[in-house]
Amino acid sequence: MKKLILSAAIVLGSFTGFAQETEEAPVKEAETVETAASAASASEEIYIAVDAAAIPAPVTAALEAAYPGAIISDAQVNEAKEYKLMVKAGEQEGLLYADAEGNWIEK
Repeated sequence: MKKLILSAAIVLGSFTGFAQETEEAPVKEAETVETAASAASASEEIYIAVDAAAIPAPVTAALEAAYPGAIISDAQVNEAKEYKLMVKAGEQEGLLYADAEGNWIEK
């Protein structure tokens, strides 16, 4: 009986000794660093408010051709000269994007 208990203690002791020998390597998490400029350009573009008179003629002509009688209630422009227009046509109101040449942009 003493030999059985001694054998069990040796076997159990060897398992704990074996478990102690293995060491987990520390896992280093990847870090992402973004500059303020890249974060702003990736998430949203910065638009600056402009007067309706400052909108180029090709943009207003394209608006009149696509939506006759539409009124621009708000206009903004970004660095790439893309215009963000809040337009009201009758009872409907919507947001449109156009470049300086009057081409519509989907965003």
